[in-house]
Amino acid sequence: MTALYLERMMNYGLTLEELQSGRPMVGIAQTGSDITPCNRHHLVLASRVRDGIREAGGVPFEFPIHPIQETCKRPTAALDRNLQYLSLVEILYGYPIDGVVLTTGCDKTTPAQLMAAATVDIPAIVLSGGPMLNGWLNGNRMGSGTIVWTAREMMARGEIDATEFTALIASSAPSAGHCNTMGTASTMNSLAEALGMSLPGCAAIPAPHRDRQEMAYLTGKRIVEMIREDLKPSDVLTRAAFENAIVVNSAIGGSTNAPIHLNAIARHIGVELDNDDWERLGYDVPLLVNMQPAGEYLGEEYYRAGGVPAVVAELIAAGRIDPTATTVNGRSLRENNEGRFTSDRNVIRAWDTPIIEHAGFLNLKGNLFDSAIMKTSVISDDFRARYLANPDDPDAFEGTAIVFDGPEDYHARIDDPTLELDANSVLVIRGVGPIGYPGAAEVVNMRPPDYLLKRGISELPCIGDGRQSGTSGSPSILNASPEAATGGGLALLQTGDRVRVDLGKRTADILIPDKELAERRERREQAGDYPYPESQTPWQEIQRALIDELANGMVLKPAVAFQRIAETKGIPRDNH
Repeated sequence: MTALYLERMMNYGLTLEELQSGRPMVGIAQTGSDITPCNRHHLVLASRVRDGIREAGGVPFEFPIHPIQETCKRPTAALDRNLQYLSLVEILYGYPIDGVVLTTGCDKTTPAQLMAAATVDIPAIVLSGGPMLNGWLNGNRMGSGTIVWTAREMMARGEIDATEFTALIASSAPSAGHCNTMGTASTMNSLAEALGMSLPGCAAIPAPHRDRQEMAYLTGKRIVEMIREDLKPSDVLTRAAFENAIVVNSAIGGSTNAPIHLNAIARHIGVELDNDDWERLGYDVPLLVNMQPAGEYLGEEYYRAGGVPAVVAELIAAGRIDPTATTVNGRSLRENNEGRFTSDRNVIRAWDTPIIEHAGFLNLKGNLFDSAIMKTSVISDDFRARYLANPDDPDAFEGTAIVFDGPEDYHARIDDPTLELDANSVLVIRGVGPIGYPGAAEVVNMRPPDYLLKRGISELPCIGDGRQSGTSGSPSILNASPEAATGGGLALLQTGDRVRVDLGKRTADILIPDKELAERRERREQAGDYPYPESQTPWQEIQRALIDELANGMVLKPAVAFQRIAETKGIPRDNH
């Protein structure tokens, strides 16, 4: 076996001395490719990672992993998170690799690789590719993703045509890198840093910036040191680390996709984490980062203002974070970040002068679902005044449900005047969860019909068993679990039903008698399960058979039993 390894690894110029010197063999999990434009910059950064690995005495092995591109993959990139996870587990466990640099960026590339590193539990470190430079048009900041939701409302109102719509959106992406807003990409890379899995300051550096190249070099050096120290994900991804990440997520105005992904990483490392934890630990944390979609600025300002270290410094000073948590550089969160306050208080606010006092997620429950989250930092003044300001019923609203079975149904009917939508309507979309879609689609942030937009009603309450883009500023109630396809209450809802949402009580219910609800469930069971499209690929069918609910991280249920396999499963059997 030794001869076989050496013979083929030497065929492109590696020497026997390198391979048998005892030097660490360091993997670079390459996510950059032409069909993953958000991560394509890693094709360049990998050379500096290699330099760092060589400098520290390691031998680099760069390898491709399954691509995930949020904007291009149909039916949804969420299908691919678990596929990238599985493939990376097999690589890290089955090949002679001592440690790995995880090249992250686009939304699901970060959690997929952290999930795999957690499962195998060999030394691992995150290198983000970084956000794009700011987008600009006519002197205004154009945030990638966020402008899409504004532009589609403008087009529905007749203010722009299709050509102008495309030009407006394209203006938001001026360089290499992932979304320059606090969408899921910036959120998950910020949380990777908050978890302690990347070097301090890594998350926010714009992709084209020279500091990104330096960070790649330093990351390459550090992974070799981590291998020698045997510093593994299980040493970093502790309960305290996940609690810290929840607090940071609220402070930065992070994506509603974060609970799905963080809960998944936690399950793979063996830490108990659920949506009740997200509300308990994060709801009353103030919004400190003034960045789209919850604020004004974009990635360049976030980086210049200090990025994650400046946010963590505020949280340490306020006593809202555990500063003793270990990070991949071997130092604590306090040693890395204490006192690194921002000099730009327009972009990163002080703890006592926040943008919003309570910026975390609410975890709602009721006969519609067992768990669904609502992002409070994006509740607009108009939405609050229209739906949550009744002095006789504060922080609650009731409305008539208009139910759509998937995005095709929604797009076909939303502008139909016979629906008679008004300001008291609640838009509901179902059949868009992990099994129903399949993969859980980003479709819950639904715009009102064009005739309401022209009357100045730009938001309606939205509820769904799917997700929404992290770049969206909609205060939707989403990630509903269980989904309609697995028997959730949304499958029983009918257009015309009254729905009540009470944020104070954390409830969301269909306002019908329990007897009628039971009769509907019985009729549904007799008619068969909630219908959804057939699988179009083998992977869709395989994942549907194994997938868990969004509230549980949308993990492959059998996979969570495999933990720290580099230690617990021994060396794989010989291949010849």
